[in-house]
Amino acid sequence: MALESAETFGDELAVIDGATRLSFREVAEQMVAVARSLIALGVEPGDRVALWAPNSAPWMCAALGVMATGAWLVPLNTRFKGPEAAYILAKTQARTLICVNGFLGVDHAAMVREADPTLPALDQVVVLQGPPTDGATTFADFLELGRSVDESIVLDRIDAIGPDDVSDIIFTSGTTGHPKGVMLRHGASLHAFCDLYNEGYQLGRGDRLLVVAPFFHCFGYKAGWMLALAVGATSVLVTVFDPADALKTIEEQRITHLAGAPTMFAALLDHPTRAQRDFSSVRVAIASAAYVPVELVERMCADFGLDWALSGYGLTEAHALVSRGRADDPAEIVANWSGEVIRGCEVRIVDDDGNDVALGERGELLVRGFQVMHGYYDDPEATAVVIDADGWLHTGDIAFANAENYIKVCDRKKDMFIVNGFNVAPAEVEAVLAEWDAVAMAAVIGIPDATHGDVGVAFIVPAPGAHPTADDVIAHARERLATYKVPRHVIFVDELPMNATGKVLKAQLQERLTGDTGR
Repeated sequence: MALESAETFGDELAVIDGATRLSFREVAEQMVAVARSLIALGVEPGDRVALWAPNSAPWMCAALGVMATGAWLVPLNTRFKGPEAAYILAKTQARTLICVNGFLGVDHAAMVREADPTLPALDQVVVLQGPPTDGATTFADFLELGRSVDESIVLDRIDAIGPDDVSDIIFTSGTTGHPKGVMLRHGASLHAFCDLYNEGYQLGRGDRLLVVAPFFHCFGYKAGWMLALAVGATSVLVTVFDPADALKTIEEQRITHLAGAPTMFAALLDHPTRAQRDFSSVRVAIASAAYVPVELVERMCADFGLDWALSGYGLTEAHALVSRGRADDPAEIVANWSGEVIRGCEVRIVDDDGNDVALGERGELLVRGFQVMHGYYDDPEATAVVIDADGWLHTGDIAFANAENYIKVCDRKKDMFIVNGFNVAPAEVEAVLAEWDAVAMAAVIGIPDATHGDVGVAFIVPAPGAHPTADDVIAHARERLATYKVPRHVIFVDELPMNATGKVLKAQLQERLTGDTGR
């Protein structure tokens, strides 16, 4: 793909990373240079190479270089601590670690070495940015190694890669347990995003995409720079999201496409410098989450002057794409549905006994199609739990569907709790609470209760200048929800714990409850 884009788009601008500018031709050249050096280190097809760094042009070129050798890329979460990274390096038996030193004041290799000095990857550490420590190789010295490898060897490796070959191992967020390594494929990734996702997003040659989502996640990687590189758009990279900086970048770089969580769009729209910025270049935006307020979608369209907005749904185990919106979807559809199921994908919605439910009824979403993962790395038992004998991926997500093949993903099956025998979907309660102008964000979890089985606890981030009480929150919910859905406890917080992709870490909220029963 990178070579084809270099041939097609040549010296047009592919990447803007601060002061760094790379053309499509230069991206391909750097990809080949990285691949030559990895081959010089002895990397073979099927080996695992870990990449632990923030969003950057070198990350892109390193990732492409890894895959050009036929090796499997293992991106690591930039928020990981040493033991978390060491777990993934050990699980995948990665032979090489490409990382940075100094991002947010952290020496990544040193953190891993302290957690587990026996890891094979520590014998081949390449530092993309920052000073090397403990025998690591600088990126310049690493590239020098590749001069001994003929470029034709890399081109032969690329030619040998098939669409069904594994491209990368993306680890799940671990919000509900130990992270699992999801094996994804070259062909499925390209078809999912460059063809089907882009039917709605319509990113094209000469467009400019602001890439905010982290590269270790499919939203920043496959739906981000990979898509842009394939279609001739420019990736404008964000290392650490700051709304003021992002607003300035949108104006100065004439951004045409935006993608992110609703919280990102809310931060942009609510920032005091917004009124000073010119958004006339922005045409399309996609907000991806279980719940997107209608008011937010309407504000996005009006304030940014969008041609259209989209919603979508995916999970890593399905190459992060199951459904996406259409360009003619009105705000109510964008907010209240997760998009239309993509071509080549089948879905079922089933009850606890595995029987299909009627249209409009809730049940667990099952997915089958070209984009279902190759499996969990080195974990056939876990793979068999989620992919049944007929090839259906059991997502663990609760959803419903309509006759137009649109689905709405409304909760995680494991997040649901039972009050007096009735199922409560936290996302439904969160949506009601977040609609209130006194509430900026809300998260709801269930806790055991001797009388009711479970009861709900709402964690509330008040809106700026608002001072709701617990009684106010409960009264608001009681007016709009059945009694059993109304939270029994309310806890006010300054912020909700989130991972780098915008998911609320409900396990941390559960842990907090051991010492705080609400107020």
